[in-house]
Amino acid sequence: MATTEPQILDVEGIREDFPILQREFGGEQLVYLDNAATAQTPDQVIDAMSDYYRETNANVHRGLHHLSQEASIAYEDAHDRLAEFVGASGGREEMIFTKNTTDSENLVAYSWGLNELGPGDEVVTTEMEHHSSLVTWQQIAKRTGAEIKYIRVDDDGELDMDHAKELITDDTGMVSVVHVSNTLGTKNPVGALAEIAHDHDAYIFVDGAQSVPTMPVDVEEIGADFYAFSGHKMAGPTGIGGLYGRKELLEEMAPFYYGGGMIRKVTYDDSSWAELPWKFEAGTPPIAEGIGLAAAADYLDDIGMERIERHENELAQYAIERLAEFDDIEIYGPPAGVERGGLVSFNLESVHAHDLSEVLNDFAVAVRAGDHCTQPLHDKLGVAASTRASFYVYNTTDEIDTMVDALDAARELFV
Repeated sequence: MATTEPQILDVEGIREDFPILQREFGGEQLVYLDNAATAQTPDQVIDAMSDYYRETNANVHRGLHHLSQEASIAYEDAHDRLAEFVGASGGREEMIFTKNTTDSENLVAYSWGLNELGPGDEVVTTEMEHHSSLVTWQQIAKRTGAEIKYIRVDDDGELDMDHAKELITDDTGMVSVVHVSNTLGTKNPVGALAEIAHDHDAYIFVDGAQSVPTMPVDVEEIGADFYAFSGHKMAGPTGIGGLYGRKELLEEMAPFYYGGGMIRKVTYDDSSWAELPWKFEAGTPPIAEGIGLAAAADYLDDIGMERIERHENELAQYAIERLAEFDDIEIYGPPAGVERGGLVSFNLESVHAHDLSEVLNDFAVAVRAGDHCTQPLHDKLGVAASTRASFYVYNTTDEIDTMVDALDAARELFV
């Protein structure tokens, strides 16, 4: 797929792995620019899951027969593969499979937050957080009596790090921050925030939903105590995500879910828990999805995460350049020339984002419109909604041109 040149993608070759991109609507070929919500899945991942169902389908950790043993090994190996993918040297013991990033947020909030936070404690997060983080810690703070504080976002869509240093104190228990904003595209200095948190004996939770799919991530180099991501944003299946946690922290935390598969011993009076990571994976797990997620990690590594990161930034910069040609378009997030994740949110003057997305859909251009699960951030921006174009390994500048050209139809219809 990828060329031997260090930073260049064979995009046309990659596109052949995604037959869905050849779909047409109304005679127009699909232009899929909604990757921050869900990326498309290559044949290699689909084949890995199909092979499991055709050849190995059985429950894990519950049978001595051949199929169960094969499934168990594949599922366990998938944990090791994803731990390696994000730089967790502890292997499967530090990689819990969850439903998605939101599920991972809730696991830590309930298993750690409810037991460790109380009156006088603080949770520090940011004004650009996804609802999965903001709402979760907000509600945990209400239940425990802790206080939640928000690091300011400046006019360029960047975090105010001086404000962060003011807010993170010895009373802070957890700092929760998004690595790459799903609305602004901002790449946050999570390593620096981790240092500040640790200087005050606080922990840091990083929302990696938009970073793990699009850039090299090393959780240990960052200094993350917890790091979450979703499979469906990284060319993997829906219904599965990952939570990295430092082993010593996960060992101290109580389970969030209870049931089969996560126990060591049960009596009528009490129960004890299985070893990591299984104590946090109650019930029949997402076996096929775990295998598919490992295949997605292989697929992305074969392309090269550095190449993917550069490709996404180049597409974002090109989109900003094209959109900036028009006086009636407002672009949100870091200005042109500042490296960002592969997405651009914008508004067309006098046209609601929902209306604009419907017009673009008439041209088979798929974008996202709304508040992108960042309502407080949109309130700060002074808009109810925005249109978001988000890119991935298979997108091209020609597709961005198609989107920009289609904006004229919205102008004619609404302006």
